Amino acid sequence: MRLTRCQAALAAAITLNLLVLFYVSWLHHQPRSSRTRASRRGSTSGPRVTILVREFEAFDNAIPELVDSFLQQEPAQPMVVVADTLPYPPLALPRIPNVRLALLQPALDRPAAASRPETYVATEYVALVPDGARAEAPGQLERMVEVLRAGGARLVAAPIASTNPARCLALNVSLREWTARYGPAPSAPRCDALDGDAVVLLRARDLFNLSAPLARPVGTGLFLQTALRGWTVQMLDMPFGAARQPPLATAHARWKAEREGRARRAALLRALGIRLVSWEGGRLEWFGCNKETPRCFGTVVGDTPAYLYEERWTPPCCLRALRETARYVVGVLEAAGVRYWLEGGSLLGAARHGDIIPWDYDVDLGIYLEDVGNCEQLRGAEAGSVVDERGFVWEKAVEGDFFRVQYSESNHLHVDLWPFYPRNGVMTKDTWLDHRQDVEFPEHFLQPLVPLPFAGFMAQAPNNYRRFLELKFGPGVIENPEYPNPALLSLGGSS
Repeated sequence: MRLTRCQAALAAAITLNLLVLFYVSWLHHQPRSSRTRASRRGSTSGPRVTILVREFEAFDNAIPELVDSFLQQEPAQPMVVVADTLPYPPLALPRIPNVRLALLQPALDRPAAASRPETYVATEYVALVPDGARAEAPGQLERMVEVLRAGGARLVAAPIASTNPARCLALNVSLREWTARYGPAPSAPRCDALDGDAVVLLRARDLFNLSAPLARPVGTGLFLQTALRGWTVQMLDMPFGAARQPPLATAHARWKAEREGRARRAALLRALGIRLVSWEGGRLEWFGCNKETPRCFGTVVGDTPAYLYEERWTPPCCLRALRETARYVVGVLEAAGVRYWLEGGSLLGAARHGDIIPWDYDVDLGIYLEDVGNCEQLRGAEAGSVVDERGFVWEKAVEGDFFRVQYSESNHLHVDLWPFYPRNGVMTKDTWLDHRQDVEFPEHFLQPLVPLPFAGFMAQAPNNYRRFLELKFGPGVIENPEYPNPALLSLGGSS
């Protein structure tokens, strides 16, 4: 008997169904533990690391070679190239599912998740690989994973055999003081930060729990955040290769990359609230205000600057400007024969530690009213604002009958000069503000004046300055520091 096509198709379908039923029945009778083991083997058979490529220049890079080198070692290797906007010229990336391009800048035509790089990561670990790196040996990322899993450090790193291989550094970050201090690592190869080219591996959840996980420069931003949290990085002796055709091969490309890199780094440090970076050997980098820019904080309300509410103290650039202004003003007063003395919080800072109080925002000096005519700048300020040859601005304060010397026309950090005069042996003045220390005092505190270290120079201060300060602020004021207006905000916490 001959079968028709329909009969043959029906027979094949019946046979296939019988085979499926047989397989399901066999699987059902297998021990649960053997099925679990098989499932686990299947879940870990692929790569455990997603490579994130963030540090590169769109105008000149070796990203195609980097991607190709890792795919040669593991064709299924997940890789995500991360950029703020669509790179131009376009990157020549392979059109395969495990190589993706993630753009961080939101766009009208993309969902919110498309701008979040964690959306593209399904593995437990991520490796931050900079441009110019090359995979030349199989299993490097897996060996880094095993070291990380062994514990001890929250990050592991392998140097790149480039012209700028990574080195270990100690890093102390103080948000309160707006500073980052780098130095030699005392326990290398474990350290707080790296300087140079390296592949860095960590858990994906750790990276994406940082507030700025992929901010550029990646090394700067990453280690500032991890060092602040007390995480360490372990440097491994398993270097990655350098690109055979390295990026930035021309002088012009290097110049452009260095210029844009400096701008990115300055913007990042300012955004993260770092105003001063110090390096081993004493080199300092400033990222705050200067004579050509406004100060770092706005109008002060209630004697409590905004940074105190952020649990920070006066930015170091502002303290530097205040010290410079105070030294200059004192020099002018001394040269003109104007008797002056440290007043209020400035005297308190000098008594405590020979400097401006770390959270103060101006400097106060008392002067004898009868000496004002001796100083050309003060005489000029009586008639209006005077900008001297050093760019300091001398003027009468709008709040009352006293003088103010500003750091510059742009930067209004200042020294206030309070004119006092004696009346029946008591020093008084014509303008009183609502400050607890704003009180009259016996003239004998000024007879004589005594030198006191302050802000890097010797300034004049009342004799018996402890009693002078306790008269103005109350007993124990030197030993018990407090914010200017404890009713609004106290040093020990919010009031």
